[in-house]
Amino acid sequence: MLLDPRTGKPLAASGEKVPLTGVDAKDLARPDTGNIAPRVVTSGTGAPRLLLFARVSVPVADRKQDENQDQAGDLRGDQDAEERGLLFVVSEKVAAPAVYGAGRTGQLVDRNGKVCASAPTTGAALTAATGHRALPAAAANAANTSVHTGDVSGSVLGDGRNGLRRVTGWASVVSEDGKDDASGLGLTVLTAREVPPAKAGADHMWFALVAAGALVVIAVLVTLVLWGTMQRPLLRLHLSAARLARGVGEVPEERAELARPVPVLGFGEPGRAGRALESIRRQLLGETGPEPEQEVRRRPGVRALVLVCALVIAAWGVPLLFLLNRVPAAKAVPAAAVADQQARTEAAADRVQRSLGGSRTDLAAAASALSGASRERAAEVLRRERADHPTFRSLYVLDRTGALVLQVGKQPVRTLVPPTGEGITQVNTSGKIPAIAAYARIPAPGKAKGAKKAEDTAPAVVVAEIGVDALDDLVSRPGLGSVWLTDERHRVLAASVGFEAFQSLPSRRLTRLVAKTDAAPGGAGKSASGVLHAGTSPGEGLSVAAAAPLAQKGPAAGLGWRVVSAEPAAALKLAAYQVQARTMLAGLLALTAGSACLGWLHIVVVRPLRTLTGCAERLAAGDRRTVLFPVHHDECGSVTRSLELLRQALVERDRGAGADLAAVPAPSFQCGSAP
Repeated sequence: MLLDPRTGKPLAASGEKVPLTGVDAKDLARPDTGNIAPRVVTSGTGAPRLLLFARVSVPVADRKQDENQDQAGDLRGDQDAEERGLLFVVSEKVAAPAVYGAGRTGQLVDRNGKVCASAPTTGAALTAATGHRALPAAAANAANTSVHTGDVSGSVLGDGRNGLRRVTGWASVVSEDGKDDASGLGLTVLTAREVPPAKAGADHMWFALVAAGALVVIAVLVTLVLWGTMQRPLLRLHLSAARLARGVGEVPEERAELARPVPVLGFGEPGRAGRALESIRRQLLGETGPEPEQEVRRRPGVRALVLVCALVIAAWGVPLLFLLNRVPAAKAVPAAAVADQQARTEAAADRVQRSLGGSRTDLAAAASALSGASRERAAEVLRRERADHPTFRSLYVLDRTGALVLQVGKQPVRTLVPPTGEGITQVNTSGKIPAIAAYARIPAPGKAKGAKKAEDTAPAVVVAEIGVDALDDLVSRPGLGSVWLTDERHRVLAASVGFEAFQSLPSRRLTRLVAKTDAAPGGAGKSASGVLHAGTSPGEGLSVAAAAPLAQKGPAAGLGWRVVSAEPAAALKLAAYQVQARTMLAGLLALTAGSACLGWLHIVVVRPLRTLTGCAERLAAGDRRTVLFPVHHDECGSVTRSLELLRQALVERDRGAGADLAAVPAPSFQCGSAP
């Protein structure tokens, strides 16, 4: 319908009656209001209709007065104007949302909770179709809230019926930034599907309690063993060394401490250090102390004890990390998850097909505008078309011989031979960048006087080269995992992850899955899905994968393209994988905490104790020249300081014994006489 914005009266109309209730034509026709957003209105029959608006300008300087008196008064005041602004209004039925997967229903709801369109059922009330009374209010709230905050979505689980439960989800019809024309429509998409209730998983509470109890027992045993074999003997060694150091002092009462033997307690290094202290004590008293035995040094020490403790902790943590609570993917992944992956893959394929089909349709309209246009006008049409379609990396016109006569945008990756008709094609099958092009035949402008046929002089075809980045964005969707767009030979053209042009799929299993979608002779092909290994080796994990043909009809049907997706099964929010992840986390935390504690114990206690034991044994063996410097400010450092005092006392004793021996005269003997 064409409206006069001043009076709101229709100047021309075609098709069904356009509902104009609440439409202010004068306000919408003002050029300073920007783009006119579409709106949903109710027709006279009560059915919702989508209104689309556009401003048009028509020349009126040479226009004759219309014989219709109603229109004559409207046109009389515009005889002196060069152009006249009118409002073009298109009314169409609100399209039902696309539904993918068996057993699914879809509905489009307005901001009041009223159903605008349904698929595949029609005429059903919202509560009857979804089985939940709270959904109209939830959908209306999503539509009203999304205007200010962007995308709003949610889901609800309905009551059980005949062994099935209906799951319904909704999302507002807005763009990611909430600034497109659809954001103000207040529409919400609802989808529903009946699914079998999830099977109750095994009760892992007893397993958790047993595992936690075993860890507590192991921690207590390790603590008691380390306390009894290392910490307690080291404290006794510290007290004994301090007592001997006091015994070599100047106070006579404290010298009696040397008479008390040093208790030899502990395992490994503490026992060896105790025996060395006892030997030093006896040497200070002038007795012969026992030399440290070589066999004792070869026995396992505290380092071996710490290693045994680490192995005990690992015996608890390693099975949790690699063995326990593992469920085969075929049993862990429900059939509903596989079907959902296939449905979303089909939706991604349909999204790519719609984008390519829209590009081809818009290019056909541009081809009509190029018919009979001058070179400057044709260049302007191409520039405007590329500005309206960011997915076009290059636009060019080929003549009948295949020569490029006009180009806008980037240099084409590879031009194609002028085809007939219109459609979409894959230009190359090798190289670094896949070349995908939409093309449309430029219609002949007609035969001019004294000129050759238009088919002999007019350009042949206009081509739009579609950028691969645009296809990457189309196949990238949250929740699908890795997605690839493949050609008829199952080679990658675009992907949501990094790829090389025309490479094979990363797994032979994916390739075999895609081969299942190939059409039989005379068929159109169908989608396929399953749970399979993500990589070429069994250790690379499992994925829920699906493949869907790009289109069974339309301009992209002959391409033979497929959309393939693979989501790691471990990334799905399944109870079995959540238990597995928590079990692995518990094992990892146990191994990390145990390694950290035992490593700290080795650095702070074991290594200084081994050094201390070596110093004590060397001192007991007669090394009086090595000065002992305490490094640590703990029991080991205290024992080292005491050993240094004992070393100094032994040096003084040796000096005194040497002086007394030098003062005694040597005996003389005469030859042949008895001694």
